[in-house]
Amino acid sequence: MKPESIVLDADAVLRLAGEHAANTGCAHCAIFRSAGWEAFPTTAEEAKLRRIGSLRARADEEPTLEEHHPEGTGYWSKDAPIALNFHPCNRSEVWACVACGKPFLRYTEYGGYYEERRIRELRAELISTAPHAG
Repeated sequence: MKPESIVLDADAVLRLAGEHAANTGCAHCAIFRSAGWEAFPTTAEEAKLRRIGSLRARADEEPTLEEHHPEGTGYWSKDAPIALNFHPCNRSEVWACVACGKPFLRYTEYGGYYEERRIRELRAELISTAPHAG
């Protein structure tokens, strides 16, 4: 199965994050490391990452734009939950460093007049599988 067709469920994401919980990264992926969502570095070589799979389960289903911040965090917070069933995680892909395997979440924000790619470290301790009520 090609990586572009792989959909990762919560168990797979938790397993991947757990396997790399102690992985602090390497020089190869240093430019991508950020605890919270950041703009994808414009000087970064995309080939330093490989796509693992998508968190978007169904292409024909519109994922919620609702965010999940039970502790009062916000979108840009470094300790915001990685809430798999909420925005923007539900529209994200998982990528990994080709050298050390450190996993990252990638998401593209589409605004009225712009498009911005964003990236965040996949941190096991922040993953939430809280269900979306909608």
